[in-house]
Amino acid sequence: MKLTIKEMAVFAMLGSVMYASKIIMEAAPNIHLLGVFTVSFTVVYGKKALYPIYTYIILNGIFCGFATWWIPHLYLWIILWGVVIFLPKNMPSKLKPFVYMAVCSAHGFLYGTLYAPAQALLFGLDFQKTLAWIAAGLPYDCIHGVSNFFCGLLIMPIISALKLAERVSGNQT
Repeated sequence: MKLTIKEMAVFAMLGSVMYASKIIMEAAPNIHLLGVFTVSFTVVYGKKALYPIYTYIILNGIFCGFATWWIPHLYLWIILWGVVIFLPKNMPSKLKPFVYMAVCSAHGFLYGTLYAPAQALLFGLDFQKTLAWIAAGLPYDCIHGVSNFFCGLLIMPIISALKLAERVSGNQT
């Protein structure tokens, strides 16, 4: 996955946009555009979407601290990326928005459950305590899943904008 200088600049900016969007939306708990950006970048850039995603993750660690809460982020976003990367490329265009929104939403609903293995390992939780930890976070996961679904309305416009930017910049070079 060799990158051009243009791609390095674009992916750095996209990762920074992810981080900035998270900071801007921090006042609303579990409502953010990170899933929307992850899905959009994956649809447009495929495997190379990992660059802006991990740029975001590293920026998050740099500015918010490389603490135990940060460790699960190393795999949480790659799960969403992996699901999207394996979606059929030839889905009917009318179905794509709903599939992308549903996948984004499912990631939000499952966020606490996906986070739980790291929590259990880092803090020595047994199975029952892990389940209790997941249950305690369910209200927040519900907010996360519902908000991801509605924020998912932005996925197709972002995909269109990124594809347009790619076409325009490709014609200029």
